[in-house]
Amino acid sequence: MRPVCHIVCAGDFDEDCFSPRDGDLVIACDAGLFHLEKCGTVPDLTVGDFDSYDQTPAVENVVFLPRRKDDTDSAYALKLGLEKGYTRFILHGALGGARISHSLANISLLMFLRDHGAEGILCGKKTCAALLESGSAVFAAEERGFISVFAVSPECEVTLKDLKFPFSGTIKLSFPLGVSNEFTGDRARIEVKSGTLLWVYEGEIGDPARFFGA
Repeated sequence: MRPVCHIVCAGDFDEDCFSPRDGDLVIACDAGLFHLEKCGTVPDLTVGDFDSYDQTPAVENVVFLPRRKDDTDSAYALKLGLEKGYTRFILHGALGGARISHSLANISLLMFLRDHGAEGILCGKKTCAALLESGSAVFAAEERGFISVFAVSPECEVTLKDLKFPFSGTIKLSFPLGVSNEFTGDRARIEVKSGTLLWVYEGEIGDPARFFGA
């Protein structure tokens, strides 16, 4: 499996989803450093304007960002990971939290990664999300919980197989047709023929790196 850049943001953090391996890169973003302190992990890099981490970071390799900037702290960290050659990213604490604006911004970052030849997964508390285009995502029979699909292009041609509510057709950005499907104990599959889809898995996620495939 290719190495992963783990970016730890300040949203809802699920320690069960945080499983860096040898060769992975861990970057803390601002108050995401609190999450790493609680689980006893020292980041390789820490970045931020530190408007929400209200103390001087007691770690090495800190990049202090100005508060007036175009990039979010997460976007800056992601660009650092790309510069270091990483093509797979997991953004922990990227969903939920006090500010929905940052969750929406992080969904945009999935598209930024796609445009730069990389891929990413967003994680929150018992939640993860990723993009899918012109291909398929396969979920093991052991998966439990809810799976939702959303068009993030105007339209998306999608087929859902071996879920509680199978479907084949068009979903649109203008209407949330694909919310709260369920795993059934069978190996499930999401296929995208055209357009861009966001899938959201809510349940006991564990290590999300398995969704990258080989």
